[in-house]
Amino acid sequence: MNAPEPDRSHEISQRDLRSRSAEIMDGLERGERYAVTRNGHHIGDLVPLRRRRRTVSRAEFAAASRGMPRLDDREYRSDMDRHVNDDLYDPYDRAYGRREGEE
Repeated sequence: MNAPEPDRSHEISQRDLRSRSAEIMDGLERGERYAVTRNGHHIGDLVPLRRRRRTVSRAEFAAASRGMPRLDDREYRSDMDRHVNDDLYDPYDRAYGRREGEE
C-alpha cells in the first residue's frame, strides 16, 4: 500500500529539516506531511504515524456484531458442563497443606 504523495507546499530541504526540526515535528503531530529534498531532488517523505484507537464506539461494535452467529446460552452451558469441572474448592487448601474437602 503506497502512502499518498505529500503536499508540495510542505517541501523541505535537508538543511530545513536540520534547522527547523522542532517546527517540523510539531507539524507532523498536527498531521502535516513533508517531502524532503537534497540538492533539489526529492529523496523521501515525512508522514505522521497513524495512531491506533484504544476504544470502539457503541455504534461500531453493534455494526460489527450484526454478522455474528447467535449464541444459544443453554447449549453453551451444556458444552461448558461437559468440558469444565467447576466443583467448588478452596484455593487456600494447598497453601495450608489441606486436601480438598478436609476441614
